[in-house]
Amino acid sequence: MNANDNAIVQTMKSLKFGIEIETVGRSPEALSRIVQSIVGGTSKLGRDDWGRTAYHVVDPRGREWKAVIDGSLSGGSYGSGEVVSPVLAYEDIEELQRIVRALREAGARSDSSCGIHVHVDGSSLDAKSIVNIVKYVHKQERLLLAEYCRPISTEFIERIEKRRPETRAQLSEAWYGRSNEVPCRYDTTRYHGLNLNSLFYRGTIEFRYFQSSSSFLHAGEIKSYVQLALALVAKGLTTKKTPSLKRRPFDLGTTRFDARVLSIRLGLIGPEFETVRYHLTKSMSGRNDRNGRGGPRRARGHVAPVQPDACVA
Repeated sequence: MNANDNAIVQTMKSLKFGIEIETVGRSPEALSRIVQSIVGGTSKLGRDDWGRTAYHVVDPRGREWKAVIDGSLSGGSYGSGEVVSPVLAYEDIEELQRIVRALREAGARSDSSCGIHVHVDGSSLDAKSIVNIVKYVHKQERLLLAEYCRPISTEFIERIEKRRPETRAQLSEAWYGRSNEVPCRYDTTRYHGLNLNSLFYRGTIEFRYFQSSSSFLHAGEIKSYVQLALALVAKGLTTKKTPSLKRRPFDLGTTRFDARVLSIRLGLIGPEFETVRYHLTKSMSGRNDRNGRGGPRRARGHVAPVQPDACVA
């Protein structure tokens, strides 16, 4: 790992994050009991900040987890729900995985109506860092896109290229296409894979690209989504030169290779990041390199292919 890789990893580990996990199969009340069985503390019925019925679990550290009714899920109000974490730190990922395993073992599962949304704290981001993140994600977006979310708006990309925003206010105007001093949670711009409405509304960059790849919740998969989102934000924070928007032609035949290169450029190398490399590439088709050879290209930061049994939930 070179100095830049190390800077990305150290930065990503310093960032705070939160996660929303949509599930079917268990009610919000049942989900709250499952969460409480892992984190401890107390539980009570109430409402969340947007008026939805929510079960609040306050752990011994005073952090509040919520299990919320979400009418958009296929299980209906009483057969589905969304688990919303408090603000978490990198070292909390292990506890998050224990919760995910407990949810799965209790019958909570995922279907096509469910998404996994990762929020990364944006308080340390200036306009330049945010633009770096947007451009870097835009270049790699075809490797990340889920079927149900929209890519970054072409109009937004054109506006930040034309004006080169230097403040958050200018960036906000580019995002909405107008002055918007009082953004609301349900602004229609929120449904993009990279959601900056969340940044202007509540101070977090939201990644909506993620969806469970099977009918069950996978703790390793969710860990990989958190690490990937943190690494993308850390890349924007540590990049000295603003990335270009030039994309090389997208080739389904090399997606596995391209994803491995992405993980190297994000500093996600070595045993600590086996899980994210595996889940990033497991469903991708194509060769391991651009030249058609079966083995991975020998490049800086090369790591051996990850085996599935090394990345169990």
